[in-house]
Amino acid sequence: MRQAIVSDIHGNIVALEAVLADIEKQKVDEIVCLGDVIGYGPKPRECLRSALEFRFSLLGNHEEAVLFGPAGFNEKAKYAIHWTSEELLSGGASGDQELMDEDRRFWDFLGGLKKIYHEGDVWYAHGSPRDPTREYVFVQDRFDHDKMDQIFASFDGKLCFVGHTHIPGVFEEDYVFKTPGDIEDVYVVGSKKALVNVGSVGQPRDGDPRACYVIFDFETIRYRRVEYDVDETVRQFSETTLPGYLARRLREGK
Repeated sequence: MRQAIVSDIHGNIVALEAVLADIEKQKVDEIVCLGDVIGYGPKPRECLRSALEFRFSLLGNHEEAVLFGPAGFNEKAKYAIHWTSEELLSGGASGDQELMDEDRRFWDFLGGLKKIYHEGDVWYAHGSPRDPTREYVFVQDRFDHDKMDQIFASFDGKLCFVGHTHIPGVFEEDYVFKTPGDIEDVYVVGSKKALVNVGSVGQPRDGDPRACYVIFDFETIRYRRVEYDVDETVRQFSETTLPGYLARRLREGK
């Protein structure tokens, strides 16, 4: 079994299509998503169409915000949430029955997303197993032993895959964090419990603008970086009223 695990697509269809093309070459058996298919980016509808075909997707904080309101979001993120909500209601605004039917499929999909999922000793969440949609686990948190102990105690499996921070890497239960560079993009599953951040497809924040995801064969985790046409995504932003900052940051991977 080979599983592609993606996260934090954030309405960036150009990045997602590049990743899907790369996934096809890897001959995986299934694709799963850890949330935030939407939010920030200019093409939420197109990204949701792809997500409907994944084996499963989880609820991210941006899906949660579209459903229940963007509490705790900064002003740019709040604007993007409201803009995204309107985009997902565009069928009703246009009176186009086909679009209205698609709106309904999208909202049914969003309303049915689970916060956490596990099979055997492998767990999946957006933020963390302790707080699936909201909790950030940053690189510096490896020094906060109490926080890390509580997070590792919150799942009883060997692995938990997460996203949310957009920064790829592996936290081990002995307070070690390994970047993809540290492990030459391959993590061998061993006896240590691990929290694995798969990075972001649509808005990387580790200084590398390439889309990021992982291939998991239940023995190894392989990080993949995929170049995509950032300029095209920036152009798509220009056709919206979304804040320009959200487009500019894509060039720097921040």
